[in-house]
Amino acid sequence: MRRRLFLTAAGGWALSGCSTAEAPRLRPPVRRFPPGVRYEEHTVRLAAGPVRYQVLSVAPDAPVKLGAVHGARLDSAETVRSMAKRAGAVAAVNGSFFDIRTSAVFSGYDGDPLGLYVENNVLLSEAANGRTALVLGEDAVPGRITETRSVSRVVAADGAARVIDGVNRMPGRIVGCGGVGGDVLQGQPHTAPAHNKLCTDRDELVLFTPQWGTDAARAPAGTVEAVLAGGRVLRLREPAGGPVPAGGRVLQGTGTAAAWLHRHAVPGAVLRITSQVYDSAGRRLSGKNLTVLQAGPRLLRDGRVDINIEANGLSPTALSQRHPRTLAGFTRDGTLLLMTVEGRDPGTSIGVTMAEAAELMRAWEADDALNLDGGGSTTMVVLGQLRNRPRGSEGARVTERAVANALVVVAA
Repeated sequence: MRRRLFLTAAGGWALSGCSTAEAPRLRPPVRRFPPGVRYEEHTVRLAAGPVRYQVLSVAPDAPVKLGAVHGARLDSAETVRSMAKRAGAVAAVNGSFFDIRTSAVFSGYDGDPLGLYVENNVLLSEAANGRTALVLGEDAVPGRITETRSVSRVVAADGAARVIDGVNRMPGRIVGCGGVGGDVLQGQPHTAPAHNKLCTDRDELVLFTPQWGTDAARAPAGTVEAVLAGGRVLRLREPAGGPVPAGGRVLQGTGTAAAWLHRHAVPGAVLRITSQVYDSAGRRLSGKNLTVLQAGPRLLRDGRVDINIEANGLSPTALSQRHPRTLAGFTRDGTLLLMTVEGRDPGTSIGVTMAEAAELMRAWEADDALNLDGGGSTTMVVLGQLRNRPRGSEGARVTERAVANALVVVAA
């Protein structure tokens, strides 16, 4: 793969919109990696200026474990370097979008992943239905990129059932939209993803797991929550927002969902909670170590540029914006590529547009690729060292941003 990149670069390879390209500059790896894992750093020159990037490739037969990790608790953000250290990872990059405190629609918990997040086959955040996701650890599949949705339900002992609207987030506030029925955006029903927008829903049932933190999200008067241990209701609390028991869960209800809990979640009752995740073809995803992380948009599909901004709720203006990027993709033989592109540093690295990001991944022979969280979140950690230079704005100092989760490569 690297040989092909050298040859194409020397022969005039250029990203979309580029007039020239310079030969990549390779820095030696910091230390030895497990067999099949390679790390490199390069600079290319676009018509608009230089772009510096880092790329980690993991062969499908490399003796490593691939997955995602979150911080000490989901309701608080943490740096990629800290998460990588706790996981014992040889390398890590930042993962999904999250409810960052600088957002105009911030709900109060800056570690909350936005969109689907499955870690070790446990659903920790519901899908923004239809958005693109990276899938790892699936049965008989080394990894892939697909559009995804999730379905969670609770069934009471008397047979009464209700959809669970959210997992580990503030009830009533769906940042990024894409939820189930009842969601409203600017006064109109809305169930499609809408990046950085806020949908609301007065009647929601939200599940909190122990990974969220010590207490469920704070909720106003009129809310109720059922405290569960092994599926059995221990007690009801009003208003909602109390401790999540160790090994237990909490179902928090607002509006008609609160009334449903009053009727069917009486102390001693047993509730059965199920969650499923489906791909774009309607097939259920499964795997003992299943990892699913929504982000987007998609950049490549079957080797062709396919930037599906509509499915991911992005504005068309996002296509032309130049930013630092974190990218993930797969080559035809199943090699995983994790790439970070620096930006916001005129004269050193200006970042890339979505189209340029797609072409860069294609130059590394990716067949399928997607965009992860970027901007000031873009982070590459290799053997405990920060390898890129994250910046929150142009000219700002280099700062490691605390984020929701990270993709990790752990030696087996």
